[in-house]
Amino acid sequence: MKARVYLPALGIINALGSGTDAVARGLFAGDTSGMLLEDGWLPDAPARVGRARGALPELPDAAWAGRNNQLLLAALAQIETAVDGALTRYGRTRIGVVLGTSTSGIAEGEAAIAAHRAHGALPAGYRYAQQEIGMPAVFLARHLGLGGPAYTVSTACTSSAKAFASARNLLRHGLCDAVLVGGVDSLCKLTINGFAALESTTAELTNPLSRHRRGINIGEGAALFLMSRDEAAAELLGVGETSDAHHISAPHPDGLGAEAAMRAALADAGLAAHEIDYLNLHATATQKNDEMESRAVARVFPQGVAASGTKPLTGHTLGAAGATELAFCWLALRDGRLPPHVWDGAADPELPALDLVAGERRFARAAGRACMSNSFAFGGSNASLLIGDAR
Repeated sequence: MKARVYLPALGIINALGSGTDAVARGLFAGDTSGMLLEDGWLPDAPARVGRARGALPELPDAAWAGRNNQLLLAALAQIETAVDGALTRYGRTRIGVVLGTSTSGIAEGEAAIAAHRAHGALPAGYRYAQQEIGMPAVFLARHLGLGGPAYTVSTACTSSAKAFASARNLLRHGLCDAVLVGGVDSLCKLTINGFAALESTTAELTNPLSRHRRGINIGEGAALFLMSRDEAAAELLGVGETSDAHHISAPHPDGLGAEAAMRAALADAGLAAHEIDYLNLHATATQKNDEMESRAVARVFPQGVAASGTKPLTGHTLGAAGATELAFCWLALRDGRLPPHVWDGAADPELPALDLVAGERRFARAAGRACMSNSFAFGGSNASLLIGDAR
């Protein structure tokens, strides 16, 4: 029998706030006030972004300076007691780090290039490590003095969802006794302008599954879990990963890879579709994503499932989205409430009708609950995670 893995501790920061209690309050209230319309991101128009709320810690070493690492340390500080307990129990060589990111420290690289253009030299404090894509996991491991495996997954918007599959493997194969797993991404012009060039963004509040949907808002944040084999209230029940490689930036129109990922997660968990109590949709509010995802969900859950897309509350946190939205499922299980689907209520008649959570809604049962979280990305990368009450 494969070893079960659990998620006893969560640190989180994003546009809803900092800490599980603050984020939960905003999540279940459908709070979109952190989604700000700001100048300076695009050359000729403002952009709506989800800027993380909360104080960020100073970094102990200037060589690692950057907002991405500050977000990561803010999340780490919230689970310090649990991490210290794991360090005492297992030792530093038996704890690993697996993180997902897509921007890493690109913002610091942008600032360095701007300074070079203006003054002919890079800033004195700039180090390439500040923006290296694999830097977050290495930074966190060095910060804590860990000797276990430490690496970063970067598969665009599935990055931190896929990190959970890797972290679970480290535990199941006996390479680690505990893993710090999650995702982090910070706002940067490169990403915002890139999505704008693809005509995938909107200055309006993102409006998933609506017939008026016009695209995504970009956000930032970090979600960091402690994962171990020690039983806790929340268990990682299943993981499904697929790659349909339909197109470099567009999903398969019928969502075949997305469907396969959801079915793989169910099979991995040994659960049937009707046993899932809540689904956190990827729901980017782009035309093609919402079209394919709703079709795939309707096929996997023919009897329906309570569902919502939470990106209007945080923006699309890109490489951190998988961990962030799994964290929303973790909070739903903890508090017994379902995150609402925030939109204009104008259903798209071209899409299958889904059971979208409206207002205050709770789980229909008190035990044996299970939640699924979907993440989809460029290149046909798909990941579905299942979390639930410990079995």
